Amino acid sequence: MRNGHGPAPAPAVHPSAGHAATDGAGRIVVVGSLNADLTVYCERLPHPGETVHGSGFALSPGGKSANQAVAASLLGGAVSLVGAVGHDANADLLLSSAAGAGVDVGHVRRAGTETGVALISVDAHGENSIIISAGANGTLSPADVAAAADVLDGAAVVCLCLEVSMATVLAAAQAGHDAGATVLLNLSPYAGVPAALMELTDVLLVNAHEAALFLGDGAFPGPDASGAEWDSVRARFAERGIRQAVVTLGSRGSVVLDSLATGDRRLLRVSSPQVNTVDTTGAGDAFTGAVAFRLAAGAALAHAAAFASVAAALATTRKGTQTAYPEAADVQTFFKKGPR
Repeated sequence: MRNGHGPAPAPAVHPSAGHAATDGAGRIVVVGSLNADLTVYCERLPHPGETVHGSGFALSPGGKSANQAVAASLLGGAVSLVGAVGHDANADLLLSSAAGAGVDVGHVRRAGTETGVALISVDAHGENSIIISAGANGTLSPADVAAAADVLDGAAVVCLCLEVSMATVLAAAQAGHDAGATVLLNLSPYAGVPAALMELTDVLLVNAHEAALFLGDGAFPGPDASGAEWDSVRARFAERGIRQAVVTLGSRGSVVLDSLATGDRRLLRVSSPQVNTVDTTGAGDAFTGAVAFRLAAGAALAHAAAFASVAAALATTRKGTQTAYPEAADVQTFFKKGPR
């Protein structure tokens, strides 16, 4: 640790930094969940035991891993998805959406159970509450990871979340590590993770709540905290074996904590563009997919996070998840217009 003495203030990275795509980017392999999103829009989210009136309903493709795969593919990445769905109409919807976005779905298995679903409520401010039912996602196993060796062996980035079993996540992280890929773990939905997974993780992506749960000791700094406070968080991540992490702060941007860097580059603040937010559902997945896309293209982590902040912000300006995600042209248009 640095005994409270860190960069003050931390350097800032504007979202336009390092945004150009790199030719010859490697393959991204996303291992995890596919869910059908059942979304109700309402004026406000209900309190426990309360019923409120909705103002609209949508059935749309989702699931954290499918969302991340689609987000990366729409931006121009070469993406393969490893997962499981059922033999129902929701499965057809999910496969059609992912394939239509250019994702390779050849390793999405049809399971003998229903496709996973997510029940989502979205209020008038775009905030949401979500309940998921695993369905076929619960059948995804290390055997599915082994069956996807052909794409995992050539991966540049392996992208993971916690909507499937820990055994499957560990197997995918190990396969990515063995292939020399960057293992990107989105610690969501939050769960305690074994030390073995931390050892295999190259980049950890968390929101502030997840980061506080993961570190588990001491008060977690707010978005306006000093550089010294955030540098202490970086050191605490490093003590847990995480040398590169991104902590997302919603509309306040994100903080990149990089113990592999030197000096002030260990701690970088990333701003988020101001947009008219309609629906925040899946914005974190848009961010993760965009980070994976830029890392696979050889970008530095800070530049990947800066690019992802724009992609995630643009995703909140439309309803839904995959249907709201920007394409590369949308992000490039933002950069051409300049800072907001």
